[in-house]
Amino acid sequence: MLKQNLEQVETRIADAAARAGRKREDILLLAVTKKFPATVMREAYEAGLRDFGENYVQEFEVKRRELNGCTGARFHLIGHLQSNKSKKAAEIFHVIHTIDIAKLARRLNDELDAPASLDVMIEVKLSAEDAKAGVSPEDLPALVEEVGAYPRLRLLGLMTMPPWSDDAEPSRPYFTRLRALAEAHGLKHLSMGMSHDLEVAIQEGATIVRVGTALFGPRKKD
Repeated sequence: MLKQNLEQVETRIADAAARAGRKREDILLLAVTKKFPATVMREAYEAGLRDFGENYVQEFEVKRRELNGCTGARFHLIGHLQSNKSKKAAEIFHVIHTIDIAKLARRLNDELDAPASLDVMIEVKLSAEDAKAGVSPEDLPALVEEVGAYPRLRLLGLMTMPPWSDDAEPSRPYFTRLRALAEAHGLKHLSMGMSHDLEVAIQEGATIVRVGTALFGPRKKD
């Protein structure tokens, strides 16, 4: 089933890229494996996937112990990160998508010993929903400057989560806004788009699409 799902997702990404005049290889498929066991991650690895997104530091800390031998795999934290978990996050993740305050960036930088470095992205809150995290567009310039000043953090780009909708089209204005903010700050990467709206995200410039349900099916409820 996973192999078939992966083929379908790959076709969707390739078709969306072609319609947008973009190259498929410029878009990273990030397999969102939160709430799925390490056995599923290993199956996905064997199917050719190499980038995996997790929401919770403690959950992934347990699963990672079962992923020995997955050479070349990269693990991304895409959930909210509390400052008091920054040390462990810096140890077990290759990319953090959800920096939203200067304190968190400082702590991640300080947890690393040179010459180690960590790829990071800034989460931007473009929705009025209270449940959404991220820095406001107004405060983004200062945070970009702060993160960029830390020698052990490599700022890749921006990430956002639009309000949920069964229809993909309502996500478009949020993706358009994020792309404009990234361009204004000279940032290359955009982490945006999920199973239901990845085509719209790719049309608007996504370089990383975060796909879980379309690959693995519904996950268990929290």
